[in-house]
Amino acid sequence: MTVMAQPRTETAATAPAADPQLPARPWAVILAACAGTFLVVLDVSVVNVALPSMRADLGMSALALQWVVNAYSIAFSGFMLLGGRAADLFGRKRMFLLGLSVFTAASVAGGLAQEGWQLLAARAVQGLGGAVLSPATLTIVTSAVPEGPARTRAISTWAAVGAGGGAAGGLVGGFLTELLDWRWVLLINVPVGALVLIAGAVWVREARTGAGRRLDLPGAVLVTTGLAAFAYGVVQTEQSGWAAPETLVPLLGGLVLLAAFVAVESRTREPLMPLKVFRARAVSAANVTLFVIGSATFASWFFMTLYVQNVLGYGPLAAGLALMPSSAGVVVGSKLAPRLMPLLGARRLAVGGALIAATGFAWQSLMDVDGTYAADVLGPGILMMTGVGLILTPLAAMATSGAAPGDAGLVSGLVNTSRTMGGAVGLAVLSTVAASGAAGSVTPEALTAGYALAFRTGAGVLVGAAALMLLWLPRPAAAATSSLGAAGRADRTRAKSG
Repeated sequence: MTVMAQPRTETAATAPAADPQLPARPWAVILAACAGTFLVVLDVSVVNVALPSMRADLGMSALALQWVVNAYSIAFSGFMLLGGRAADLFGRKRMFLLGLSVFTAASVAGGLAQEGWQLLAARAVQGLGGAVLSPATLTIVTSAVPEGPARTRAISTWAAVGAGGGAAGGLVGGFLTELLDWRWVLLINVPVGALVLIAGAVWVREARTGAGRRLDLPGAVLVTTGLAAFAYGVVQTEQSGWAAPETLVPLLGGLVLLAAFVAVESRTREPLMPLKVFRARAVSAANVTLFVIGSATFASWFFMTLYVQNVLGYGPLAAGLALMPSSAGVVVGSKLAPRLMPLLGARRLAVGGALIAATGFAWQSLMDVDGTYAADVLGPGILMMTGVGLILTPLAAMATSGAAPGDAGLVSGLVNTSRTMGGAVGLAVLSTVAASGAAGSVTPEALTAGYALAFRTGAGVLVGAAALMLLWLPRPAAAATSSLGAAGRADRTRAKSG
C-alpha cells in the first residue's frame, strides 16, 4: 500500500528509498531546510522585546513601531502562495537559496538602519524573502525521504523547529537586546543565514515539477494583493477596531480580490492554484483546521508574554526563560507524533492534540494576579504546547500527502499560509476579546481578567477545531482510497508525459 501511495507526494522523482534521485544525506538536507524555517518563524516574534529600544534609538512613533512587526507579517503571508508555486515552476533549491539570500540581505539592512523608514522597508523585504523560502523548506523536507515512517519523522522535525522558532523569539530577542543591542536581533540572521546558504547549496538537490508551465501572473497579482490587503485590515483592528473604515475597507477589499482570484483560477488554462487541489479531502480539511488552530495557538505566546511581564513583573530575558519549558513542550509533542501516528492514526492524534491543548488553555485561563510560576505559567504552558506539537505533524503530513506531484510547492505554501493567516486573524480577534475583558483598565487585575478571557475563548476555538476534525478529516479507510486515486492520477500523468 505504501508503494502505491507514493505518487501522491511532491515529485515524480520521489520514490522508494533505493531511488538514486533521493539525496545521499537526507538528514543533512532536512537540517538545512529546518534551519531556514527556524529563521523565518523566529523573526515573526523576535523583535517584540526589542521594540522599546528601537523606538528610543530611531525616534519612531508608537504607530510606526507596530509596523516593525506588521510589515514583516503582511509581506510574509501575502506572498506565500506565490512563493509556493514558484518552487514548483522554477525549482525548490533555487527558490530556497533566493528566498534565504533576500532574507539575509534584508536582515543586514534592518540591523544597520539609521531611520525608522529604513527599518520598516527592511522588515517588509525580510517578509518577502521568508515567503519565497518557507514553502520550499517543506517541499525539500518531504522529498528528502521516501513516504512512510521516515517522512513522518522528517515532517515532525520540520513542525517542531517551526513551532520552536516562534516560541524562542522572546528568549532570543530578550537575550540579544539586554546583553548586546537591539540591532543584533536582526544581525544574528546574517552568520546563520550564510551557513544555511552554504549547506543548501551543497546538500539540497534541484527539482522542478512544473517544467514547461508559465506563471499565472493575473492570479499571482490577485492572490498576493488580496492576502496582503486582508492581512493589513486584520492588523488595523488592533489600533482602530473592527468597525472603523480603515479596517473594513482593506478587509472587504481583500475578500473581493480573493473572490476574483478564485473566479480567474477556475477559468485560466494554467492556474497559479488549481482549485482541484481542494478536491482532496485531506488537503482542504487539514488546511482549514490549521487556520482554526493557528488562530488560537499563535496568540497564546503573545498573551503569556504579556502576563509574565505586565502582571508578574518579569523582565524581557526572564520572560523568555520562563517560557522555555513551553517551547520544549512543542518539540516533545512534535517528536512524539511520529511514534503515535501508527498506533492512533493521524486523525485521532490530531483530535487528541487539540483537546490536550484546549485543556491547557482552560487551565491558563485560571491565571491570577498574584499567580505562581508553577501553577500559572509552567504547567498550563507545557500542556498547551505539547498539544500543539501533537497537532502539527499529522495535519502537515495529511495536507502534503494529498497533493498531486506538480502541486507540492503550492500545497506547502498553502499549509504555511493557513497557519500564518489563522494566527494573524486569531491574534486580532483575541486582542479585542482581551481588551473587552479588561474594560479599558490597565491595572494588573484588569489585564489578568482580559488575558484570562482570551485564553477561555481560545479553549473554545480548539474544542471546535477538534469537532471539525472529527467531522471532516478523512478516516483511515477513506484516506487509503484517496491515496490510490491520487496514485492513479499521477501514473496517468507520467504516462502522458512519457
